[in-house]
Amino acid sequence: MSNLEDIGLETVTMNIVDKKKPDLPDFGELAGVVIMGGPMGALDYDKYPGLKAEAKLARAAVASGKPILGVCLGHQIIATALGAQLRKGDAPEIGFAPIKRVDKHDFFSMWDKQLTVLHWHNDVVGLPAEGQLLSRSSSTKVQAFRLGSALGMQFHLEVCGSLLDEWLDEPSMVKDLKAAGGSKSQLREQFAQYDQLLQPLAEQVFSGFAARCNSYAQTLNK
Repeated sequence: MSNLEDIGLETVTMNIVDKKKPDLPDFGELAGVVIMGGPMGALDYDKYPGLKAEAKLARAAVASGKPILGVCLGHQIIATALGAQLRKGDAPEIGFAPIKRVDKHDFFSMWDKQLTVLHWHNDVVGLPAEGQLLSRSSSTKVQAFRLGSALGMQFHLEVCGSLLDEWLDEPSMVKDLKAAGGSKSQLREQFAQYDQLLQPLAEQVFSGFAARCNSYAQTLNK
């Protein structure tokens, strides 16, 4: 969000998963949409009715060319809203592990062919029809994709040191980490090893998205 605020775009952060009819801002006034992660499944509409509203928002954003970014659960919400299949992964993918670049995108022009990033997910999605696959890992075929104005990333470029500490203070997340064969100390060591390498890429992705939102905002003001 700081990238958006840095260029003068006001942001509104909402948690709507529990609300059947969430009170969303006027869609026509939005310069962009970001959908972040969460522990629920992207299609758990009965338990989390607000997910359906998020899927509708994703479809509307792509239909109108409005920039939309999805991270982890957000990536899955966008993909399934655009027709992709959701399934449980063969095993949880939690911790730092490599992804391979399949195709280039201007958000990712600094990428090497392989990059080690932070993963934290159980479910996986297919590629929506007409989507462009950007990266994959050995156990997850769709790690990043774009389709029109949408960009989805299964992995977590947004995690800074303080956010990682919050995650590792959450018992349910630590339980998942241990079940996947990891540990808090190991994850912190890996974060220290890879974070500096990932910061420039994260900055490029998020500042690039902010720039697209800013360009879209100019069309709203005409």
